[in-house]
Amino acid sequence: MAKIQMKTPLVEMDGDEMTRIIWKMIKDILIHPYIDLKSEYYDLGLPYRNETNDQVTIDSAEATKKYGVAVKCATITPNAARMPEYNLKEMWKSPNGTIRAALDGTVFRTPIIVKGITPYIPTWTKPITIARHAYGDVYKNTEMQVPANSKCELVCTDKDGNESREVIHTFGDTAGIIQGMHNTDKSIASFARSCFNFALDTKQDLWFATKDTISKKYDHRFKDIFAEIFEAEYKEKFDALGIEYFYTLIDDAVARVIRSEGGYIWACKNYDGDVMSDMVATAYGSLAMMTSVLVSPDGVYEYEAAHGTVQRHYYKHLKGEKTSTNSVATLFAWTGALRKRGELDELPGLMNFADCLEKATIQTIEEGVMTGDLYLLSSLSNKTKVDTEEFLVEVDKRLKALLA
Repeated sequence: MAKIQMKTPLVEMDGDEMTRIIWKMIKDILIHPYIDLKSEYYDLGLPYRNETNDQVTIDSAEATKKYGVAVKCATITPNAARMPEYNLKEMWKSPNGTIRAALDGTVFRTPIIVKGITPYIPTWTKPITIARHAYGDVYKNTEMQVPANSKCELVCTDKDGNESREVIHTFGDTAGIIQGMHNTDKSIASFARSCFNFALDTKQDLWFATKDTISKKYDHRFKDIFAEIFEAEYKEKFDALGIEYFYTLIDDAVARVIRSEGGYIWACKNYDGDVMSDMVATAYGSLAMMTSVLVSPDGVYEYEAAHGTVQRHYYKHLKGEKTSTNSVATLFAWTGALRKRGELDELPGLMNFADCLEKATIQTIEEGVMTGDLYLLSSLSNKTKVDTEEFLVEVDKRLKALLA
């Protein structure tokens, strides 16, 4: 068959370790034979980030804003142990954090449901998408250890030099700790619009939760901004689609989520989203079976795997040993990006290819052919464990049948 043609390039961000190996396998086995791929390539592997003083990450984010769609491989965020291993000039920041800040984006993570891998919560028959506000709060905090007999205050100095003060705590005969956090109206509004737009895009209800009864200014500001934007810009659109925006307290949301069947987007502040996305991923089965997309409020999309670089398998690979590494999340990053590119460029053939590749992947697992991690989770009676490349070859067999 003739290769599917593209109009506009998508931004391709290569990555590190075992996921970099899988990235090439996916392209060689499942992308290049079918698509005349147009991509603007950026090497976000740690050696090249180090060589360019991380300029390549900034360049890739700017290219994403230009073209509107990107697909990203998992990357290393270096710790102290990585400094000598990669001979790093400095401990470079997380590429994901840099790209999120540049795009002003919100991360949406959704579990991939397959027969044989049953969620730990039996009522969850549909996926729950976690929308995490990836700015501020405890991740941009300032902290101090405080000696005994200290008074700690929150001080704000406005542009005219006027001070506002609030006592945080007066410490008596014990030492303690204090913490200062912030967020901005602009970032919260971007978060809200990204969530509302994604709900419209996927035709799902949107839940949002904070603890505004306790945090009467900080969390209440999130609640108010969401409500104002929804009423002014989105209510009519939601009503037309028959979907709902629902606000509740975070503890009530947790109780409702556990009792629900799924099938909605759950928007969370930064820390809540960090915790709940891992809880939801584990409860559905595996972090390697989660899609992840960063969406900006003005409609820029960056698709990626939700997991890390699978370091342990990479070291086995370097020794020439076989690995059985789950490639599903990386595969779905590619399908998400290709489908969105096809949607924006009005290319039904590209969208259909993405749909068929996802169906082929799920079909492979549901027919009992899977990597080692899923083999341990699956309740199917007839199942076979295959290695990393064998799994992709099995997916390709089913993809050919679906496309035919």
